[in-house]
Amino acid sequence: MKITCIMILFWFLSMLLLSDKSQTSKTGIIYNFTEKNYSLIPADINEDVQVLDLSYNQITLNVTDTRALQMYFLLTELYLIQNNVIILLNDSFGNLSNLQILNICRNSIYIIQQDAFVGLSKLKQLYLCQNKILHLNADIFVPLKNLKLLNLQGNLISYLEVPQLFHLESIILYGNPWNCSCSLFNLQNWLNTSNVILENESITMCSFPDMLKCYSIKTVPYEAECHSKFPSPITEDLYIHFQSISNWTFNNSLNNLTRNSEQESLGKSWAFLIGVVVTVLMTSLLIFIAIKCPILYNLLLSYNHHRLEEHEAETYEDGFTGNPSSLSQMPYTNSEDTTVVFEQLHSFVVDDDGFIEDKYIDTHELCEEN
Repeated sequence: MKITCIMILFWFLSMLLLSDKSQTSKTGIIYNFTEKNYSLIPADINEDVQVLDLSYNQITLNVTDTRALQMYFLLTELYLIQNNVIILLNDSFGNLSNLQILNICRNSIYIIQQDAFVGLSKLKQLYLCQNKILHLNADIFVPLKNLKLLNLQGNLISYLEVPQLFHLESIILYGNPWNCSCSLFNLQNWLNTSNVILENESITMCSFPDMLKCYSIKTVPYEAECHSKFPSPITEDLYIHFQSISNWTFNNSLNNLTRNSEQESLGKSWAFLIGVVVTVLMTSLLIFIAIKCPILYNLLLSYNHHRLEEHEAETYEDGFTGNPSSLSQMPYTNSEDTTVVFEQLHSFVVDDDGFIEDKYIDTHELCEEN
């Protein structure tokens, strides 16, 4: 009896050991670097790592981080929860062909470039929840040929194109400001006709318009005019074509800006500072000129008046008495003669009769009256 009990106990312990070994072989090498305040993905860990958890750090997933990820081609699970990721660049996970779970929730992602998920052909679960995503192009998910779970919960998405995910089993969309106008009809039709399960359907509600807030995006009623606005295949293809062109142009511009921002930041700051200084100086000069111009103009006018010369005074007196010929023929002698002539010219002035002489009365008219 004792031997039987010992054999049973030995068998139980051996089964536990075998289960632990099998679990180790399934999970592989695991590295947990959560809450380490890392700003970059470490590049000195074992290249055979299969599960890498870098949650709750300061990683931005920039070009340096994507290069470091290329070394861990055996990764099957990658966790980047609550970091500082803003943009998912092209080929961010290009060499991770064995990756099956990618979790980038609780970041600040608002841009996902067209080829961000290229190379993830074996990915089964993608978590993009609680970011700042406004719009997602359906072509972004094309490389994810084996994706089964897509989590977009808690973003800023109001409209979603139907993703081309043929193996998708479950999608999570609640927590977004869905606009349940006719533009969402395609998504609703896809959710109702495909085998995809909308998780938390009861709380995946419309936000606009107000009269449809009580409806789920899967059950919201659409009028007949929305069915008539359903796009034809040709129109939809053209839209996708032009959308891809615009995304390609935007991605190239973004790459150029990312590549050259560090090199040109200093030069641009100096150019901006010089531009501001020149603008201030020119504005001050224009204000100064605007204030001083009236003063300079009045000063210039004051210099246009000059004192009369002697011969001009004599000519004026001749014209005043009405005998210009007699004075024009008079030779110039000296100051005394001039004084005598002046007295003679004014010898006709009427004696003072007690009235104040008005200098503006023409004396020639007075002579004629007398």
